[in-house]
Amino acid sequence: MSAKKPKGLTYKDAGVDIHAGDAIAENIGGMAKSTYGPEVMGGVGGFAGLFNLGGEVKLFRGGYKDPVLVACTDGVGTKLKIAFMMGKHDTVGIDLVAMSVNDLVVQGAQPLFFLDYIGMAKKDPRVCEQLVKGVVEGCHQSRCSLLGGETASLPDLYAPGEYDLAGFCVGVVEKAKIVDGGKVTPGDVVIGIHSTGLHSNGYSLARKALLERAGLKLDGHVAELGRTLGEELLEPTKIYADAVRDVLAHYTVKEIVKALANITGSGLPGNIPRTLPAGHVVRIRKGTWPVPPIFDLIQKAGEVEDAEMYDTFNMGIGMTLVCPEFNANAIVKTLQDGGCKASIIGAVEAAPDPGEEASVTIE
Repeated sequence: MSAKKPKGLTYKDAGVDIHAGDAIAENIGGMAKSTYGPEVMGGVGGFAGLFNLGGEVKLFRGGYKDPVLVACTDGVGTKLKIAFMMGKHDTVGIDLVAMSVNDLVVQGAQPLFFLDYIGMAKKDPRVCEQLVKGVVEGCHQSRCSLLGGETASLPDLYAPGEYDLAGFCVGVVEKAKIVDGGKVTPGDVVIGIHSTGLHSNGYSLARKALLERAGLKLDGHVAELGRTLGEELLEPTKIYADAVRDVLAHYTVKEIVKALANITGSGLPGNIPRTLPAGHVVRIRKGTWPVPPIFDLIQKAGEVEDAEMYDTFNMGIGMTLVCPEFNANAIVKTLQDGGCKASIIGAVEAAPDPGEEASVTIE
């Protein structure tokens, strides 16, 4: 009697269920359509998304004489570890959109469309639906279309129940209205637009300080935070697209909104200089804005030095704007009317050496 022939391997045996992927794509298509404007041609499911700029580039957001496309890409980082631990996946998609859109709007651009990439050990329709729900919400907040994406099943790369996200955003700006920092001069002031907490940076340090050193639990209520630690750590990144759009609509001259910086990894000292010409120093004054309690909690739990905190976290400022002092209070009001709290947090000075690279001093 001959031995029974082994059953032939299938892709599903190796950990990849392509039929589950088909079901996920069908569900995502319906959610994505809620973000479409008249420029979107076709829908999710093709090999690429189509976005019609029009003959004279007359978008429903307005016309452009000399349009420049602006593109950004980013991920969420180890904030995803918190989502894995809590089994909550419906907010990190907002973070994904925010990380690209906030980079895009500091150039003065309007977001047009977004694409996402989800890589996971095994395609889970429930988790995918939650992830895309967050992405769709982020696109609604940004007023851009979710044009498409990709979901990959990679069982040899990711641990069961884990995934990674990447996002890609394309926007447009009139060439003459690109915000590039070139008009910044000594005497200008810095407006800080408040963050909603950690946003999506510094989570490796935050987890080590709060979960490992302090032994805090994600489901434990923290009095200083007014909620559980997990709820605080999953607070989505603030999307500044609408507020910045309102400011630029009121102050279209480059001599007014001179520079914008998205405060992500490397904090205020690392991000503001990227938007300034050489020969300038920005002096940031502590105490001019409220620092959310999560940062004090991290600093105490990990005995983290002040300089390390400011180099790692946003410390309560998610975006900065440089403008003449004369316009600062009016711009703060416009931001607040657009749903973003803001404060005047510093000023621009001339560096001792005109050729010196731009820098930030926090006092």
